[in-house]
Amino acid sequence: MAQQPVIKFHPVTAPKSGNALVLVGKDLALGTLGKELDEASQGAIIRAVKAADFKGELFSTQTILAPGGVGLDRILLLGVGEDTLGETEWLRLGGAAMAAVKGIEKSSMILQLASGDVNASCASLFAMGMKLRSYDFDRYKTNKGEPKEEKPTPNVTVQVADHEEAGKLWERDDAVSDGTLLARDLVNEPANILGPEEFAAKAKALEALGAEVEILEQDALEKENMWALLGVAQGSVRGPRVAVIKWNGGKEGEVPIAFIGKGVVFDTGGISIKPAGGMEEMKGDMGGAAAVTGLMHALVARKAKVNVIGAIGLVENMPDGNAQRPGDIVTSKSGQTIEVINTDAEGRLVLADVLTYIKETYEPKFMIDLATLTGAVLVALGNHNAGIFSNSDEMCAQLSAAGEVTGETVWRLPLSKDYDKMIDSQFADMKNTGGRWAGSITAAQFLKRFVGETDWVHIDVAGTAMGSPKTEISQSWASGYGVRLLDRMVADNYEG
Repeated sequence: MAQQPVIKFHPVTAPKSGNALVLVGKDLALGTLGKELDEASQGAIIRAVKAADFKGELFSTQTILAPGGVGLDRILLLGVGEDTLGETEWLRLGGAAMAAVKGIEKSSMILQLASGDVNASCASLFAMGMKLRSYDFDRYKTNKGEPKEEKPTPNVTVQVADHEEAGKLWERDDAVSDGTLLARDLVNEPANILGPEEFAAKAKALEALGAEVEILEQDALEKENMWALLGVAQGSVRGPRVAVIKWNGGKEGEVPIAFIGKGVVFDTGGISIKPAGGMEEMKGDMGGAAAVTGLMHALVARKAKVNVIGAIGLVENMPDGNAQRPGDIVTSKSGQTIEVINTDAEGRLVLADVLTYIKETYEPKFMIDLATLTGAVLVALGNHNAGIFSNSDEMCAQLSAAGEVTGETVWRLPLSKDYDKMIDSQFADMKNTGGRWAGSITAAQFLKRFVGETDWVHIDVAGTAMGSPKTEISQSWASGYGVRLLDRMVADNYEG
């Protein structure tokens, strides 16, 4: 992974050397310090940007060689449009800024609008955008077989009026950034490197931050009667794991909240094997588990004032002489029986047992599961929204609000008895797929049968966790989707 920048906050003062980035509004509106730099250059800065036809539109950038009199090497201009910026815009501006200074060892960012000073919260989000954009999963690339040369760590000074408050807020946002990048790393890793055992070890490493982590292996899973999950894993030589990550940052005895992630480290489809084209992307079929692990990293690292459980079901779905067959009937931990119609509808089998385990063991206030569950959600929503399904209007409203401010947006899809009938089975209590139509909905209806009366949301991240569009804050195949969304939901609604 590329070297992450060292970000520090300082008061707004004219930089004396190096490279500086200045915010520019539409029609070349500059903050006070930008005007001072222009005056020091006897108007050369404005003349240069006019010659380049730079108009200060949102997220646009322009680099000019610094004229004499200002003591700088280069001045980088970043357009902020009309100055009316929300949280998502500040985050994306930070990403655009990092792209503009890529390869520069030392730079200063002057955060000052023509309309006045930038507040500390916006400055911290700007820094988060820079850190997220700097991510590059390049650990397996070499220089023609030779190790790559280590590049110097970028040092970025963010100049903002309330720099002390910005620094305090950054401690929190930095932890959330790290959680997001951890989720990206996990999804980007090839499956030969990251199997169930190795993934569980990544979860176990969160103990260094203060979490409690329990790993359930084959014997323990059999004792817990998790035969739906075990059925998915039986075709692989690599044994399954369930990792349970606990953080008690809230009041003693307070009921925890719970997040559950699907962690199929590689999904061939099993006996119902997938087509060869694009199958390599199934290393990312653990995007839900990656998001839960990244979220728990963020909550523990920032010492969130909440009791929370993160659980991930880790398996590999492989074709084998011992693999599960279409037509097999398995008994889930809940006691309900499932007819396996298609072994490529495996993630819901994993989640069914983990949802039951968490519900019965911890009796949480609510459960949210995340999974790269269906291609059908891509047909419905593309790469720009995750689909959510729930028995709680309140939780859906909380997630929608968090999505709007973080940019990790969601869209609610329906559940009903009519869809539920589509997964009734002739031979068992239910079948694991309802067929082609409404595939993401029938998958959610399947999961709903394992949550009982507990408030619950299912988030289908098949279109957002991997292969999502490139943005100002991510040029990675893996987006880390879900970490910032759920961290914000927790912060706004569940911390004491």
